[in-house]
Amino acid sequence: MKRRKTLALAAAGTGLVLALTACGANSANNDSGGSGGSDNGGPKVGVILPETATSARWAGFDQPMLQSALTKAGLSPIIENAQGDNQRFAQQADSMLSQGVKVLIIAAPSGDVGATVEQKAKQQGVPVINYDRLNLGGSADYYVSFDNVQVGRLQGQALADALKNKPGAQVIEIEGSPTDNNATLFYNGQQEILGPLYSSGGLKKVASQRIDKWDNAVGGATFEQFLSANGGKVDGVLAANDGMAGAVITVLQKNGLAGSVPVTGQDASAAGLKSILQGQQYSTVFKPIQQEADATAQLAAALVKGDTAGADAIAKQTSTDPTGNRTVKSVLLQPFSITKENVKMVVDQGYVKASEICGGDTAPVCQQLGIS
Repeated sequence: MKRRKTLALAAAGTGLVLALTACGANSANNDSGGSGGSDNGGPKVGVILPETATSARWAGFDQPMLQSALTKAGLSPIIENAQGDNQRFAQQADSMLSQGVKVLIIAAPSGDVGATVEQKAKQQGVPVINYDRLNLGGSADYYVSFDNVQVGRLQGQALADALKNKPGAQVIEIEGSPTDNNATLFYNGQQEILGPLYSSGGLKKVASQRIDKWDNAVGGATFEQFLSANGGKVDGVLAANDGMAGAVITVLQKNGLAGSVPVTGQDASAAGLKSILQGQQYSTVFKPIQQEADATAQLAAALVKGDTAGADAIAKQTSTDPTGNRTVKSVLLQPFSITKENVKMVVDQGYVKASEICGGDTAPVCQQLGIS
C-alpha cells in the first residue's frame, strides 16, 4: 500500500527508533487521574496529560505508550491526568517537582496554565517538554507533536474532495478550543485549502465556532443552532476531531441528514472509524502516537543526562511561539488522512482492533476492505 510505504519513510526520516507497538485500548478511562509511578530505579520524569472527556486518545494511547517508551528508555515515569482542570494540573506539576522529577512532560489543558508551570519548573532547573500542544508564551525547552498545520490541511482537503461536485456547497465549521494552540494550527491549515474556495464561491461558509475545552456536547449544540438558523440546510461539516464529529452526526441523524452530509474528524478513534465505515463520517486524521511517545522518551532520556546536544539532534525542526516571540526546538511528525478506502491502515498498525469497528452493519464493508 502506497500510504504504508509513506508511513515507513516518514518514520525513518525522523532518525528515531519508532516501534509501532499494538495497542487495542481505545476508550478513555475516566475514573483514573493517572498511572502513578513506575519505579525501576531510573531517574524520575513527570508526565501530565490534559483530559479524558473529549478524546479517547489520552488514556487509550498516549498514557500506556508513554509509560512503555519512558520505561524502556531507563526512566521512571509518573503519569497523571488533569481531567481538564487547570488547578488540578498545576497541583500535579507542583507534586512532581517536589518529588524531584528530572524532566517534566506536559500536555496542558490550556496554554496559560502550561506556561505558568513551565516558569516554575525553569526556576527549579527542570527542563520541560511540551507534549502534543505548544504552550504559547511559555518557556519549554522542546516540543514534540505532529505537523498540526498539515492536520488541518488534510481535514480541509478531505472536505473539499467530498464536496467537489457541489458548487456553492454550504459548510459549517466546529473548531477546537480557543485556548489550545493546536486548534489554531488546525484552523490555519484548513483555511489554506478552504479559504480560496470560500473566496471564489466554490464553497460557502455558513458559520464557524471554536468550542471551549473541545466539549463534544457544546460542539453538537452549537452545530444544531447553526443548522437551525440556516433553515436546516448544510452540505458539509468541518469538525475538528472525532468526538465533535460524533456529536454533529447525532444532530444530523435527528434531522434525517446523516450519511448525506460529509463530516471530517481527527484522532482515528474506534468510534470515528466505525462511523466512516457506516458512511456517516467522511474522514478522520490518523496520528501514529507511538512515534510521538518514542520521540518524547528519547528527548527526556537525553535531557536527564544533561545532553542538550543529543536532544537537539532529535529535535531538528522548529516551531514558532508568536506570543513569546521565540522559536522552540521541535519534533513534528507526519499525520495521515483516513477515509473509508484506507481505514485498514489504522488497524494494520495496531491502533484499533478490527473487532472494535467491524460488526453488525459494518461487517460487510470490513470484508470488502480486507479488514480482519
